[in-house]
Amino acid sequence: MIWLASPALPVGGFSYSEGVEAAVEWAGVRGEADAAGWLADQLHLNLAPADLAVVAESIRAWQAGDGERVRALNTWVLAARESAEFLLQTEQMGRSFLEWLKLHHTDAAACFDSLPATYPVAFAFAAARSGAGVADGCLAYAFGWAENMTAAAVKAVPLGQSAGQRILARLAREIPAAVQDALARTDDTRQVFSPMLAVLSARHETQYSRLFRS
Repeated sequence: MIWLASPALPVGGFSYSEGVEAAVEWAGVRGEADAAGWLADQLHLNLAPADLAVVAESIRAWQAGDGERVRALNTWVLAARESAEFLLQTEQMGRSFLEWLKLHHTDAAACFDSLPATYPVAFAFAAARSGAGVADGCLAYAFGWAENMTAAAVKAVPLGQSAGQRILARLAREIPAAVQDALARTDDTRQVFSPMLAVLSARHETQYSRLFRS
């Protein structure tokens, strides 16, 4: 789980800010408190009810060998992306994660045959194979996200490294509650509804100067 959560995993997560860079430009994210609040809201309002819920269900599906369920969850992720940049991100990171999986699981290519892997579903495959529980897999996914987003905020706001560590500490305290929310989600309650984030992501596509790909 520590390995899967590492920002050093070669999947390209460091190149995305998931709207943070646009929030600095247009949504008033100007300092540490703003960035911490923005990311905490994103954790609870966007990550937990969507991607984290998908990771939880996908781990269970991979463990059960339920390919039809995996495909349905993967399709939901693609359909739920609210901007071109968010769609590109999950597709690119999913492809890169699959290449990493091939180094460690001889059947990874066959398992993803004809399946355009999204990042949450590819991550869930690795988590399922690790032998860890569903909650631990979700905790790892969320902490990896938190590290990447904190690093993006440090560069984009910009902030110092100590401020970044304080933001990460706050997110770490809030991640367990977000995971519990995700574990309780069903197909009927899993959802994506972050209109301001979607608008900012779309505006980021034409932002005059960019450090990140989203």
